[in-house]
Amino acid sequence: MADAVLIVPGKSAPQSTSLRGIFTARRNDKLFQGLCFTAAMALMASLFGLIISLAIGGWPAFERFGIGFLFSSEWNPVTDEYGAAGPIVGTLISAFLSLVMALPLAVGVAIFLVEFCPPRISHWVGIAVELLAGIPSIVYGMWGLFVLAPWFADNIQMPLLMSVEPGSWLDKLFAGVPNGANIFTASLILAVMILPYMATVFRELLISVPPQMREAAYGIGCTAFEVVTSIMLPYIRRSAIGAVMLGLGRALGETMAVTFIIGNSHGFPTSLFASGSTIASTIANEFTEATGEMHIAALIALGFVLFLITFVSIAAARLLLGRERYR
Repeated sequence: MADAVLIVPGKSAPQSTSLRGIFTARRNDKLFQGLCFTAAMALMASLFGLIISLAIGGWPAFERFGIGFLFSSEWNPVTDEYGAAGPIVGTLISAFLSLVMALPLAVGVAIFLVEFCPPRISHWVGIAVELLAGIPSIVYGMWGLFVLAPWFADNIQMPLLMSVEPGSWLDKLFAGVPNGANIFTASLILAVMILPYMATVFRELLISVPPQMREAAYGIGCTAFEVVTSIMLPYIRRSAIGAVMLGLGRALGETMAVTFIIGNSHGFPTSLFASGSTIASTIANEFTEATGEMHIAALIALGFVLFLITFVSIAAARLLLGRERYR
């Protein structure tokens, strides 16, 4: 900011003081721009460093197995044969199922807090939802292993297995060891974990809807359902994609909770209640015990594949946002 200059009527302003203030402001502005540029370049350097490290570390696996690494489900440390297809499929299925379960609940919770819940209660319920996001993932995993899995096996999985006709498509869909540790319960845990993140973001988005739009809709006789579906949700449609991608990113990269409950089988999941694995759970389970060079390279290659999956998801979200912008 330029130095203050006292101007006396009939006398000219001290030019040296004014110029010094201008030069100081420009110097500070250049310094600020340089700091921002340095921060941005440090972030980009970290990102590219991570990509290069994963690519170099996983190259022996890609070099030996080629493209077949992505399509083989064999994972045998004894014979040094590794394939990423099982963990990749398990990652995608568990993330998709968790989104299917969590998204309607997150939207419903947000709509209730903004539109129907009394302000005093809404405040405390909102805090409770936000507190769920702060629970460590290992706590969710232990709760899933010791509470959810036994209850699910006794009250849902076993009754379903006993009620379906042997050989039917339902029998194939629900087949699996009735111990509660399977890809469906892992997806259920993931849904509980990503729900508070998505609900909080959706709530903030719905609050941003101008109240004049809602009041005008009610004024012409719209019901609450019509206001929500025709005014509020279309208004936040573009930003809602970001909330969904936030939940998807958390589901794709979750490690400990899934490791506890998914069953950790490297093959393709053959049913909804079959054991499976994800990329993150495979790395968490085996990295400390990996001693062979190829085993370590295969695990690092899995990390590189997970990075690519996340990148593709973000790119798809940006593409959707770009299309919405020009509608």
